Amino acid sequence: MVEYNVLILSAGRRVELVQSFQRAAKKLNIRSNIVAGDCSNTAPALYFADKYYILPRISSPVYIDSIIDVCNKENIALIIPTIDTDLLLLSDKKRYIESKTKATVLISSNEVVRICRDKINTQKFLEDNNFKVPKMYTSEELKGDIEFPLFIKPKSGSSSINAFKVNNKQELSIYMRIIQEPIVQEFIEGEEYTVDVFLDFESNVITIVPRLRIATRSGEISKGKIIKDREIINDVKRLMDVLKPIGHITVQLMKTKRGIEYIEINPRFGGGAPMSIQSGADSCENLYRLLMGEKLEYNENYRDNIIFLRFDNSICVDENMEIVKW
Repeated sequence: MVEYNVLILSAGRRVELVQSFQRAAKKLNIRSNIVAGDCSNTAPALYFADKYYILPRISSPVYIDSIIDVCNKENIALIIPTIDTDLLLLSDKKRYIESKTKATVLISSNEVVRICRDKINTQKFLEDNNFKVPKMYTSEELKGDIEFPLFIKPKSGSSSINAFKVNNKQELSIYMRIIQEPIVQEFIEGEEYTVDVFLDFESNVITIVPRLRIATRSGEISKGKIIKDREIINDVKRLMDVLKPIGHITVQLMKTKRGIEYIEINPRFGGGAPMSIQSGADSCENLYRLLMGEKLEYNENYRDNIIFLRFDNSICVDENMEIVKW
């Protein structure tokens, strides 16, 4: 029987993602070990996976070789990156990894990743293709008379780290000194959405799921509502047709008085992706079906107007790093 084993990199707290792949494999009645990799043996997702490996840090010169080693030991069919710092390296090394293993690396082209990982590149791409974005200010414009509030964030940041609302010139001066490679935009208000998109390996859109961000914590959604907003779905479809990524993509946008304005595009599973997966837009099942050679069609077969409330849980491990069952 063919195995479709999956390696999830930088697994961290992605317990829901591990479980989503396990459920999808069970539903399809296929053999699939979910293998989690992380540089820390205290990453919770390791203890929910079928197998796990402690990997070097991404900055290590042997990181890629260690991934290849795991893939060959565990007969991995699919490699899933989960954090931004993995993306450029994996897009650079995709062909090399795939030539040394039987695995497919779920990563968009190097061009797409470079657009998405650099927020200045993202801004330019969106502007050039006639998508609305908050105005980005040049250093010269910031020296003149500008309207506050503004918004500042790092050029290559993630998880809302060092992203702040700026209320006056004094705050702007402080943030400009402490944030590495900052970009400054106008501050926009409206309904904020995370949109989970799944595309096949030829960049054909299969599902688009808008999620209203009701509440967030540390930049990640904690409460969200699935809303089949036709305007968002159509505009994101137009964006995907131009950008042409593959796999699971996470788009951040706001519906403002000017319409849909894009904030960022992350070419990977976002932390809240299990919400869309559980609503019926199952990217994990879709990936298995693609690996099995199936042709997928665009669909909206997911539940509308349902709310997800995420919460923390904990596990206990003993001195041998084995789960203690109470």
